[in-house]
Amino acid sequence: MARRKKVYEGKAKILYEGPEPGTLVQYFKDDSSSSVAVPSTLEGKGVLNNRLSEFFMSGLNQIGVPTHFIRRLNMREQLVRMAEIIPLEIVVRNFAAGPLSARLGIPEGTQLPRPIVEYYFKDEKLNLPLVAEEHIVAFGWANQQDLDDIVALALRVNDFLSGVMMGVGIRLADFRIEVGRIWEGDFMRLIVADEISPDSCRLWDMRQPERPDGTIPDPQPMGDVYTELARRLGVLPTNITHTMKPTLIN
Repeated sequence: MARRKKVYEGKAKILYEGPEPGTLVQYFKDDSSSSVAVPSTLEGKGVLNNRLSEFFMSGLNQIGVPTHFIRRLNMREQLVRMAEIIPLEIVVRNFAAGPLSARLGIPEGTQLPRPIVEYYFKDEKLNLPLVAEEHIVAFGWANQQDLDDIVALALRVNDFLSGVMMGVGIRLADFRIEVGRIWEGDFMRLIVADEISPDSCRLWDMRQPERPDGTIPDPQPMGDVYTELARRLGVLPTNITHTMKPTLIN
């Protein structure tokens, strides 16, 4: 497909005008979107994230969770619906890790009493600050009904992803999504947008070798997370042979 006008370029993706009104072509780059110390470019990462995001978004569509995904076009591109992105990163946490452990002093790996949904304002200059529902409503980023719908959407995504990951021996500690608005006539609805990939998930490998005393260690962050996840899910292209490190979310 001939590329059209570039609409947006971020750390890990480029958006181009789509072939039809209301569509975009999403191109996955090899550049890292992680805030931790990993190489700035990971060879083949964009190919794998394209396949992985297709797998997760297609699965969500099939169970009635609306997403922007239409279809994969080639190794690095997919066709998506254009949406008005709400300027929030929605993070769902199942286990204490990262900033949550640091803020509250909860040991990393502690299972939370229930999934916790957090909101981060999408502004890189401000380092994606944690915000409350009161901020979101007061500043007009979303209304209370939007927030109720976002929580319901995020928890359904969590149920789906947790089940898929558990089925291949992976614990989903936490993840982030973005949500967008689309209009169908006068009717507005919210959909899952952006991507779902190891860039936006914290994944721990449950398949740990036994210790000499016969016990099994706690799940650990996955090494070579992009390749290993694609392999376990059965979407690994045969020409990907690199090794990659895991990325972490806020």
